[in-house]
Amino acid sequence: MNHVIMLSVPGLRQADLAHMPRLSQLAAGGETAALKASFPALTWPVQANMLTGKCASEHGVIANGFYWRDKHEVEMWTAWNDKILAPQIWDLLHQHDPALTSAVWFPMLSKGCGADYICMPKPVHNPDGSESLWCYTRPEDLYGPLRDKYGHFPLKHFWGPLANIQSTQWICDSAQYAAEQFKPRFFYLYLPHLDYAAQKLGPDSPAAQQAVVDLDAVIGKLVDNFTQIYGTAAHITWLVASEYVITPVDHVTYPNRVLREAGLLQVKDDGGGGELIDFEASQAWALADHQLSHIFVKDFDFHLADKVAALFRGQPGIDEVLVGDQQAKYRVQHERSGEAILISTPNSWQAYYYWLDDAQAPKFARTVDIHQKPGYDPVELHLDMATKSIPLDATLVKGSHGAPVKTDAQRGVLIASRPGVLGGDLLEDWDVCGIVLKQFGIE
Repeated sequence: MNHVIMLSVPGLRQADLAHMPRLSQLAAGGETAALKASFPALTWPVQANMLTGKCASEHGVIANGFYWRDKHEVEMWTAWNDKILAPQIWDLLHQHDPALTSAVWFPMLSKGCGADYICMPKPVHNPDGSESLWCYTRPEDLYGPLRDKYGHFPLKHFWGPLANIQSTQWICDSAQYAAEQFKPRFFYLYLPHLDYAAQKLGPDSPAAQQAVVDLDAVIGKLVDNFTQIYGTAAHITWLVASEYVITPVDHVTYPNRVLREAGLLQVKDDGGGGELIDFEASQAWALADHQLSHIFVKDFDFHLADKVAALFRGQPGIDEVLVGDQQAKYRVQHERSGEAILISTPNSWQAYYYWLDDAQAPKFARTVDIHQKPGYDPVELHLDMATKSIPLDATLVKGSHGAPVKTDAQRGVLIASRPGVLGGDLLEDWDVCGIVLKQFGIE
């Protein structure tokens, strides 16, 4: 019986394999290819690409969050699987043969998906504002045994200043339990560890290099255990896919501050002395996400969108500004996209900050709060020990991603544990879906 175990690894570079003997050993028995992340090269869109074989203009995942215009609300990092507007690998496997079972362990947007077995963080939000650790699972009662065997999922180590290898280790340990119990034919695991130090301190920092070594040890243990679980007689194909490559950055732009100074972004009081974006009153605002921003213009006014674009063209740190049909260049034109999209140069990234005085920053700005912030905030990886809070200094960030892949240095790697699987030396992220299906005889 064919089994495919797929590891989705953000930040993995071809050069990292020189420091990863276990992963290199896996590759030595098979083949490798350069893997190009499509734009936007972000977690949610790239994972959706790999799962569907389609791009953002088709599946609708245009960033790591969405702006719901009818409700004037931003949804960051909380969406369910129904936001992917296309069938995914587990759906296509089931269509071919219901016996082709799948497990999905921690990839984003997996809550409520069609996989047979699921594990995904879903902390319980208590009435007093506190959180209780928990995971969404299928079967629904699966988290209890996982918690009893491995402890609660270490959410504080999954993101933020305390992020470390413990979260990736728990993901692998709990996946091994699921493999023992269910032996799914397709198993998709998200191993986030290389995301942290590379963004915080730079992809070539000593901490990032150590992260590579630490991840390799975890992967080696995972391979050994899965091989034992499935048995040496089972036909296992390992796929290891780099979601994107993190590039060094030494520059940051603030699109929302530009829009505010132009009189287009409006704010309101947050009830505690700070400011919030007034989405309904604003003529334009930017959902900043790593090296790009979707700028949403009131009433879909493309004449105003052209004026907004002119504010940014030629500015330091901005490589391209796409308006309207120009978004087809990177296949990201979709009703969920902003009327204008800002793309950073490889050495720059875009911060969500919109206040002009740090004294007016909202309460959530100095906390790890991935859901309330109207954009992605990698400064959460840093902690000001004196104040025990997140600093408001976006220049602390030393690595980013998301911009279109234009150089070899921005390309990741795709590894297969046996030859004849990949079918090429240079692949796109949406090719991964077809590669997986082919292992089960689905063309």
